Amino acid sequence: MKKILTFALSLMIAGLAVAGCGGEKKDAAVQDPSAKTKVAFVYIGSANDGGYSMTHDIGRKMVEKELPNVETSYVESVPAGADAERVISQLAAQGNKIIFTNSFGYMDPTINVAKKYPDVTFLHCSGYKTAPNVGTYFGRMYEARYLTGIVAGKQTKSNIIGYVAAFPIPEVVRGINAFTLGVRSVNPEAIVKVVWTNTWYNPAGEKQAGLTLIDFGADVIAQHQDTPGPQQAAEEKGVYGIGYDLDMSNAAPNASLTAAVWNWGPYYVDVIKQITAGTWKSSAYWGGMKDKLVDIAPFGKAVSEETKQITNDAKAKIIDGSLKVFSGPIKDQSGSVKVQSGQTMSDEELLKFDWFVEGVEGSIQ
Repeated sequence: MKKILTFALSLMIAGLAVAGCGGEKKDAAVQDPSAKTKVAFVYIGSANDGGYSMTHDIGRKMVEKELPNVETSYVESVPAGADAERVISQLAAQGNKIIFTNSFGYMDPTINVAKKYPDVTFLHCSGYKTAPNVGTYFGRMYEARYLTGIVAGKQTKSNIIGYVAAFPIPEVVRGINAFTLGVRSVNPEAIVKVVWTNTWYNPAGEKQAGLTLIDFGADVIAQHQDTPGPQQAAEEKGVYGIGYDLDMSNAAPNASLTAAVWNWGPYYVDVIKQITAGTWKSSAYWGGMKDKLVDIAPFGKAVSEETKQITNDAKAKIIDGSLKVFSGPIKDQSGSVKVQSGQTMSDEELLKFDWFVEGVEGSIQ
C-alpha cells in the first residue's frame, strides 16, 4: 500500500510539474515580443478613391513599412450608422488592438463599440467625443485652404471661383471660409460661389457640380469632395482647379494649380508607437501645417512665380505663428463684423462654424 501511495504521489507531482510548464509556455506565448499588434482602419470611401480615403490608406501603408511589429487591415466603403457599428465591432472581436475610423459619421458608432471593448484603443477622425479608450484626431486643413485660396485669387480672371462642397457641416464651412479669406487677401473683388452636393463620394455628381459652376462663369474650381470629379470638370472645360486630399494633377494635368493635401502617415506611426509603449492618453489632437499633417501640393505649370512667392511667404508665417487665418477683422456675408480687429477665433468657435465670411456666395442649408 505504501508503494502504491508513493507511486500515486509521484504521478501527482509530475502532473503538477507538467501543468506548471504548460502555464509558463502559455504566458510566454502571450508575451512573445515577436507577436504583431493588429491595427485596423475603417474607411468611408474606397481605398482607391483618388481622394480622402486614399490618403488614409497611404498612411496605413507607411505604418506597415515603418513598424514591422504591426499588422494592418482595412474595411472600405462603410456607410455611417448601423453598418459602421457592426464593422467596428467585428474588427474589435477579431483581435485588433487599435482601430482607426476615418469619417465624422463614425463618431457615435465608435463610442458605442468602445464601451464594449475597454482593452481596445479607438481613434476617430474629425469627431469631438472622447472616452478613456477613445481619442480624436484631425488636421487644421483650413491653413492649407487659405494658401490655396491665395493661388485661386491670383489666377482668376472672371473673379468668380467655384467651390464644390459636400455637406454644410462646420468642417466644410470652415474650409470654405478660410479659402475665401485667402482669395480676398490678394483679390478683394473675387467671390466664391458654393454648390452643395450632399455627398462625400459621387464622382459623376461632383463633376456635374463643377460643370454647373463653370456655366455660372467660374474660371477656377475648388472642392471639398473625396474624388477628382470637380478637377476633371475643370480640365474638360479648359479652366483651372484647386484639388483636395492629395495632389490631383494626374487627373487634371492642365487645370491643376495646387491642392490642399493630407499627410496622415507620420501621425499614424507616432500614435501607434505611443499606444504600444503604453504612454498614450485619450486626447483631441488637431495638428496643423507646423506638424506637417496638412500642406499644399506642388504648384501647377500655370502658377506664376509671383503667386508662388506670395503663397510661400504666407505659408512660412502660418508655420511660425505670425499669420492666424481667422484673426479679425472678419465680416460675414451681410457685412457685419463677426471677429474684431486684434481678436482671433478660438478652436471652440472654429469647430462650430455656422456662418459664411464676406465674399462667399451661397447659403448654409
